[in-house]
Amino acid sequence: MRIPLNRSAQEPIYLQIRDRISHLITSGALQAGEQLPSIRALAESVQVNKLTVIEAYSVLEADGLVSAKQGAGYFVNNAMLSPERSSTLETDQEVVIPSKWGESFFDQYMDSLQAQLHPDVIDFTSGFPRPSGLEDLAKIARRAMTQVADVLFSYDFPQGQFTLRKQVAQMLAWKLGLEASADNLIITNGSKQALSLAFQYYLRAGDWVIVECPTYHGAIAILEKMGIKVIGIPMQNDGMNLELLHQYLRSHQPKLIYTVSTLHNPTGITTSQSHRRELISLAEKYNCPILEDNAYEGLNFEPAPAPLKVLDRSDLVTYIGTFSKSLMPGLRVGYMVSTGKHYQALVELKLLHDLHVSTVTQAIASEYIASGHYRRHLNHLRTINHQRHDRMLQAMEQHFPSSVRWTVPNGGLFIWVQLPNHTPMQIVGQEAAAQQVLIGRGKLFFPDGQGYPAFRLNFSQSLEDIDRGIAILGNILKQHLA
Repeated sequence: MRIPLNRSAQEPIYLQIRDRISHLITSGALQAGEQLPSIRALAESVQVNKLTVIEAYSVLEADGLVSAKQGAGYFVNNAMLSPERSSTLETDQEVVIPSKWGESFFDQYMDSLQAQLHPDVIDFTSGFPRPSGLEDLAKIARRAMTQVADVLFSYDFPQGQFTLRKQVAQMLAWKLGLEASADNLIITNGSKQALSLAFQYYLRAGDWVIVECPTYHGAIAILEKMGIKVIGIPMQNDGMNLELLHQYLRSHQPKLIYTVSTLHNPTGITTSQSHRRELISLAEKYNCPILEDNAYEGLNFEPAPAPLKVLDRSDLVTYIGTFSKSLMPGLRVGYMVSTGKHYQALVELKLLHDLHVSTVTQAIASEYIASGHYRRHLNHLRTINHQRHDRMLQAMEQHFPSSVRWTVPNGGLFIWVQLPNHTPMQIVGQEAAAQQVLIGRGKLFFPDGQGYPAFRLNFSQSLEDIDRGIAILGNILKQHLA
């Protein structure tokens, strides 16, 4: 295999190797199932260190182009070809300003935990991926414990361990083009704590905040407890309605815009680059900070546009990410990127919350990144999620009535299903639960607890559960929408 290298170029050698092999795969010069040269052979061929080849192969694996087989080497993956589908969502573009709040987030959360105790229940309500690809967890945890054993008897910095912050900064630059230093990063107890910190920093009781409608119900719950006044701007197929956003920025002068720009929860929508540029422009015009919640970053099947934070030139955007959705929720390791005058104030607020995130869980997350396991795990997760995403859409096309509409996300975990206005949602949910199928009721995701009839489906379940659960839901919907 011939790989020309420019050793004087700014691009690292391992990325040049990755780019060349990637081109050979996507052009068809390397076929599915074909074996790549061994690490030793390629290193000798292009006259580089073996570690450089290992790094290049690891990136190709994270890109989903190749897979490693124990003792055999690296092989080109089969292409993930999906039929062309597009979202069929058609929603009324009405702004929601709630006079009362919806159902309890606590009750919904506890119900979801109870469902986990019953393995025979098909739980489409979950907000997390199914456990998979974590066979090396015990070994990684042991290595992590060895590295931090001497500091377990003292407190750590509130902004988090420097090594992990540096790794996350490098990861954001590599994956998303988001240039940040370790001194812009705060490690948090999951992204939920990051949300709480940002809301407490930017908002006071009685302030106006803009959210997407529907939006993440955990964020709604925090805002409710804080006494914040919410403006719910309706979602379109390409994201928040920017015309209405402009109108309410002008009329209500909100103190913050909360948005999930990539793989939105609950709809799965990813906004375009032009949508993001216009949103940033509006925020700059009205000097309104943005809280960008990208909890599902890394789970996209195809490259997503650069985050809003990349476009931020005025320190208006605070960016939030987490390992809960891409690695494991039990670690409770999230992070936020803050620049300019906001960073120190957020660190001080973090200190008052809980001093710092667990030293052990930070070390485990750090070891996952350092060892390359995190990249490989993300690749594995994207591959199985893509298969299950396609399987659920296929089952919905087969079983759901023609009057039902839904989104077609480019990754993440969720498909948002919109039903006709006359659908008796409470009865549908009860009948599904009676047949051991749980669905995320749509009204939980609207600030007023109402909204149009809808539900959220998590497509990361097993293929068998997807087939059986969607067939059951389809039969129930046909009975009520005939």
